[in-house]
Amino acid sequence: MECAMYAIVEVGSRQYKVAEKDEILIEKAVPARTHKLVLDKVLLTAKGKDVKVGNPYVKNAKLECEVLAHTKDKKKIAFKFRRRKSSQSKRGHRQKQVLIKVKEIVTKSA
Repeated sequence: MECAMYAIVEVGSRQYKVAEKDEILIEKAVPARTHKLVLDKVLLTAKGKDVKVGNPYVKNAKLECEVLAHTKDKKKIAFKFRRRKSSQSKRGHRQKQVLIKVKEIVTKSA
């Protein structure tokens, strides 16, 4: 029985566990006209019992991804209310996101 290969990759300040053909939402990190994306901050790769841990990143490892869509997250509300001062403020924010599909996890032995 063959185990699927997976990797833990760092995008911005977050870490994601992904396998090939996975779709994940990441924070806006690429221009709108980009169709391909290469993520090279790979923290760990594993295939069965063969595990490579980076220090801090695995050398010669990268993820080749395809950009599927540019979206926005749900709206988050920042509401400030000051009692007895007739003062309040309401502000909304929608974080931009990118839906990507992992095409291939590339690891080269050096």
